[in-house]
Formats: sequence, structure tokens, C-alpha cells
Amino acid sequence: MRRIRRISIAAAVVAAVGAATMLLGQSANATTVPGNTGSIALGATKVVSGTFDGGMKRYYGTGDLGSGGQDEGQDPLFDLPNGGTLKNVILGAPAADGVHCEATCTLQNVWWEDVGEDAATFKPKSASATMTVSGGGALHASDKVFQHNGVGGTFVIDGFQVQDFGKLYRSCGNCSTQGKRTVVIRNVTATYKGSAIAGINTNYGDTATFSNLTIIGDSSKKITICQKYTGNSTGAEPPKNGSGPDGTYCKYSSSDIHYQ
Repeated sequence: MRRIRRISIAAAVVAAVGAATMLLGQSANATTVPGNTGSIALGATKVVSGTFDGGMKRYYGTGDLGSGGQDEGQDPLFDLPNGGTLKNVILGAPAADGVHCEATCTLQNVWWEDVGEDAATFKPKSASATMTVSGGGALHASDKVFQHNGVGGTFVIDGFQVQDFGKLYRSCGNCSTQGKRTVVIRNVTATYKGSAIAGINTNYGDTATFSNLTIIGDSSKKITICQKYTGNSTGAEPPKNGSGPDGTYCKYSSSDIHYQ
């Protein structure tokens, strides 16, 4: 009986360790790109007018879009004019400069296996433009996931997942044309490693509002929630000027951020 009991206890310990290991593995890999329904190579930018539903096909760059480098000025795989919607698409590697939005646009359930120069760049020419990212996720962005250029506008990131990234969102710090930019980040899950969730320019009046943000695997809290900069229009590297909630530029409270 004693031997049986010892075996039972040992089995229970092994099971518990296995379960804990499984949970840790899940936490360390929170962003999982869905399976694709086939792959399509793009040798030239695909312009999306209206709504394009990719049916969970995987698109990747080839030819001029296939370098896989981090150079600025690359062409995107997809370009969305005013009002365009891109949905149910997986961007494989190489992904060139990902997606460009020229004005108001929507990215719905769009995934990046391995971010190229940027996952998506937003270039509105009107302060009334609204850019929306709904669902989806991105892996392996050595710099920015979403780059917000243009004269302003409001950018909403809702229900997105990101892992292994530089910044999830960056309001351009040194574009030749600057203006107030607004970002709303909600229901987002970010898995370490990462540098910052958002970078904004306080001298242009940028604001970033956060709610229900979950951060996984960052017990030391190395990921900055809201990094503030002093932007410029000269192309110079913008200096940091603080971080954290202030009620004016970085808008959130501790209850909006959940660590796992």
C-alpha cells in the first residue's frame, strides 16, 4: 500500500509539473497565426478598393517585394485608398512594407507571420480620417508594428495580439509633415519581448488611450505602456521626454493594464 501511494503521489507531481509547463508554454506563445487556406505570391502591390476578403489565404512578397529587408521606402503588399477594407488575410514572409492605408481604412482579422519593415503604415491626409485594426495579430517586428504618418487622424487598435516586437504603435517622430495624432488601444494582448505599446509626440498634442491591455511574460514590467517623445519635422531622431500615465497625453490607469 505504501509503494502504491508513493507511485500515486509521484504521478500526481509529474502531472502537475506537466500542466504547469503547458501553461507556461501557452503564455510564452500567446500570439498564434491561424492556419492558411493556401499561399499566393505578390510581385507587385495589390490595390484594394472597397472590401477585399482574402479567405485566410497567405500572401507573401516575391521579386521586388521579396527582399525581406528593413529598408525604409519599400512598397507594400497591399495598398488601401480611402475607405478600403482588408480582411481575413495572412501576410507571410517576406512581407515587404506590409499594408499601406492612404486615408480612412479598416484591417479586420489580418495577421503577420513575420513583420517586414512595418506591418502597416497609415498615411491620412485629413485629421478626420479614422483607421481601424480589428482582431488579427503580428509576430517578430524588430521595430514598429503600426506606423502612423500623415497629418493626423484617429487610429483604433481593438482585439489585436502581438509578440516579439519593438513598438506596437508609433506616431511618426520625424516626418516632414506633422500634426496631432490620436490612438485608442483596447482589448490588446502583448507577449514579451517588446519595447513599448505606444510612442507618441507630446509637442504635437498626440494622445494615447488604453483599456483592457493584457501583457504576458513581462514580470519585470520592461515593456513601456506609453512612451512620450518630442517630435520634429526635420528627420532628426526624436528624444524621449518621459513615459507613463499623465491624464493628458497618456491616458490610462493601473486597472487598465493586466499582467500575466
